[in-house]
Amino acid sequence: MRTRAARAPRPRGTVHALVIGCLALLATACVPGTDGSAARGGTTGAATAIPDPARAGKVTLTVWDQEIRGGTNAEVEQLNAEFQRTYPNVRIKRVARSFADLKTTLKLALTGNNPPDVIQANQGYPDMVAFVRAGLLTPLDSYAGIYDWNTRYPATLLDLNRVSADGRDFGRGRLYGISQTGEFVGLYYNKDLLAKSGLRPPRTWAEFTGGLRRLKDDGRLPIQFGNLDKYPAIHTFGVLQNQSAATAVRDAVFGRTGRFDDERTRQAAATLADWHRRGYLPEGANGLGYDDAAKKFAAGDGAYLLTGTWQLADLKKAMGDKLGLIPPPPATAGADPVSTGGQGLAWSITSRSEHPEVAAAYLDFLTSEHAANVMTGHGVLPAVPGTAAAAVPAESVDGQMLDGWRRLNDADGLVPYLDYTTPTFYDTLSEQLQGVIAGTVSPERFTAAAQRDYAAFLAEQRRQARSGARGDRGPGQARR
Repeated sequence: MRTRAARAPRPRGTVHALVIGCLALLATACVPGTDGSAARGGTTGAATAIPDPARAGKVTLTVWDQEIRGGTNAEVEQLNAEFQRTYPNVRIKRVARSFADLKTTLKLALTGNNPPDVIQANQGYPDMVAFVRAGLLTPLDSYAGIYDWNTRYPATLLDLNRVSADGRDFGRGRLYGISQTGEFVGLYYNKDLLAKSGLRPPRTWAEFTGGLRRLKDDGRLPIQFGNLDKYPAIHTFGVLQNQSAATAVRDAVFGRTGRFDDERTRQAAATLADWHRRGYLPEGANGLGYDDAAKKFAAGDGAYLLTGTWQLADLKKAMGDKLGLIPPPPATAGADPVSTGGQGLAWSITSRSEHPEVAAAYLDFLTSEHAANVMTGHGVLPAVPGTAAAAVPAESVDGQMLDGWRRLNDADGLVPYLDYTTPTFYDTLSEQLQGVIAGTVSPERFTAAAQRDYAAFLAEQRRQARSGARGDRGPGQARR
């Protein structure tokens, strides 16, 4: 949701302005009735009327997702139960796995003898684009029209779940998923630990980084962090990179222009290495699990935690009023924020599902305004907040999350996840960043490796485009 809009003042007592801002954004960013994919190279499917799951007979809908944490697990469980009560003929068989497990097992499940009906697919080239090119996902354009997803969601969010007709690009073309949650990588803080070191929630990036030394000198861990799962470093590095290169990073992720061996990227890697060398991160961070690090932070070990809004419900349950959350602070007080984020993994329908219309009704239910209100009740950030957001106190950590989401969107401050960039960028970044943290990979070597991956991908894209223009069908082109 990276459409620029007028910035609203922070409300007193509630975040009612968030709902108003989202409605205004929807009015300017969406095309009623159709998703506009035909103009961008997409086509629509055959569905023309809203499906009625009650008329489908006995159905078992197998669903694979990665919503295993407290808040997201609770809201999905509640919505699943409600959907089954509404349609007693439908049984939802849920398989919930961690993000890392889902990435490693999903392709095998999709190509096996009993593929799931609905999955959560990570956006970008490594997963969603690869699944589309293999013919494993169903286009959702017609469902987007009949369910009015095109007016419910800003076009910029829907576009993150699109893949081009030739299967080469993401961000345009047919729609292959719809996301339930909004996300941004934020700065969680322990109010008590900051106060004990004479610090307040930072208003600027310099205030934040300047306070790390004081926390360390006071015998407190400045930033809790665990990178055993490898992807957390991508998020933390992204926040550092965004401080000076947000627009350039966004353009590079979408393959428009840019490089990953520039000075700003090198400096971000150098800062991450420096944080670990100075003891601002835990010793042995590469051997500490992501969830274990979050538990340590919740127990009071660490003044800050840089991670996504998906952790809020679990942290709040353990920390209560001690917990605060803000977007990474800007360079100057009061300036627009910027951070890595956008939306949660897309909910997609597999091409081999025997019940695509029931699956479409399920996706619509999961992303309805009612679902948004259920998510808000469980401390989960909806991609498009519902009416329940108006009742959330602005001073609460949930209110901080909603306000941060609004401000990031108003400021066009969301930068896509770096692993979207190429089919192999997730592996390249996760491996190299572990080395940066351990001190075995220099910032220069890191940026060179990232650029090699990026340049090779762009070269292959150009080769496929030339091959397509000649009428050849190279090995990377989608089957039609």
